[in-house]
Amino acid sequence: MNPAYSKYLLAADLILLIHFLFVAFVVFGFIFIWIGYFTKQKFARNAKFRICHILAMGIVLCESLIGMICPFTEWENHLRVRGGQNQVYETSFMKEWIHKIMFFNFSELTFVIMYSLFFALILLTFWVIPLDLRKPAERQSANK
Repeated sequence: MNPAYSKYLLAADLILLIHFLFVAFVVFGFIFIWIGYFTKQKFARNAKFRICHILAMGIVLCESLIGMICPFTEWENHLRVRGGQNQVYETSFMKEWIHKIMFFNFSELTFVIMYSLFFALILLTFWVIPLDLRKPAERQSANK
């Protein structure tokens, strides 16, 4: 393998890892919020975490609503082609992996609906588990 090609493939693997971590943050972040709520953990109401979480899912939903393929998917494909491999994903990252894991061939509309429902669940979570918007000093004095 040409060393120049290996740099592209290494970069593609890094993009894949970042993409995986992003997806894991969205999915497991939701689960951890609810676990934290039921176990009375403070992070379940952490405003920074929760806002980052809903923004991440909002980005995914917006991309799917306008029919945009995730930039991570496009960057990874581009780097793999530059590294001498064939294009990895013909559609979106999530569709490709859900298909591989569950053996279903969902339409893009199905993913838009799934993302919309998941986003709605996250919004519902804001109502059920409100954010703690107090300043750190106020939180400390309330805990004493």
